[in-house]
Amino acid sequence: MDVYLIDGTYELFRHFHAVPSAKDLNGREIGAVRGVLRSVLWMIEHGTTHLGVATDHVIESFRNKLYPGYKTSEGVAPALLDQFPVLEETLEAMGVRVWPMVAYEADDALASAAAKAAADDRVGQVIICTPDKDLSQCVVGTRVVQLDRRRRTVRDEAAVEAKFGVKPESIPDYLAVLGDSADGFPGITGWGEKASAATLSRYRHLEDIPKNWREWHPAIGSARSLAASLFGSWNDALLFRLLATLRLEVPVFESVDELRWQGPHPRFEEHCGAMVSPDLFTRALSAATTRALVQTA
Repeated sequence: MDVYLIDGTYELFRHFHAVPSAKDLNGREIGAVRGVLRSVLWMIEHGTTHLGVATDHVIESFRNKLYPGYKTSEGVAPALLDQFPVLEETLEAMGVRVWPMVAYEADDALASAAAKAAADDRVGQVIICTPDKDLSQCVVGTRVVQLDRRRRTVRDEAAVEAKFGVKPESIPDYLAVLGDSADGFPGITGWGEKASAATLSRYRHLEDIPKNWREWHPAIGSARSLAASLFGSWNDALLFRLLATLRLEVPVFESVDELRWQGPHPRFEEHCGAMVSPDLFTRALSAATTRALVQTA
């Protein structure tokens, strides 16, 4: 079996900016929700058997307590934020395992699920459905990969190294010095993409970098200034790496069998009716019937 782990936050943002606005019978905005449901249902119809979706039920997380500048929900359209609980409810009603994160982030749930699924010998491949660079730290060979569903590209370990210049295990260190504007931390002054990649491709973690710039590999340019900047902001670098490191202890499932899609719950029909999308229930029911026939054949 292959396990598909979907970044529900990314999908909701993507559909919010890509599909027309739509209201349900109660006047709630559900355009993006409906788009994500159709997208996930398409995956099921095309053979996905085991899947889970992680969402940021609350945008803020434990990282905001570690660093005040970390990303918040400020500036996010209320019409988008209000769709998170609706998406979570309807996905669960459709029979999909959902992880709505509050203390942690959706990325932490995806990382935890990927690690747990990869530890199961029955799993052929773990596919993390997101282009988010943070999740690149979870990639392992060709066994745990990223899938950018919009661009239809797969990022395995070789592709991570080709894109960022470092191995997956160095991604947190790479983001620590480079910075991540999407997450709200600036990185270390003077450390751009080239310097970060050149250094961390040779010294995989911050602690491996020699404090004496004269001991740095000669291929790394501006070693003196980079060293001064890094070791002059050492505590910041460690903090930023902590922010960039995804957690693996999120309780996601006991057995990968829990991720098997077994069809929609009866209440999904009610949700679809409220969204004026009865076709979604019909498609889900048809997919479940087809799946049952295949399993008994």
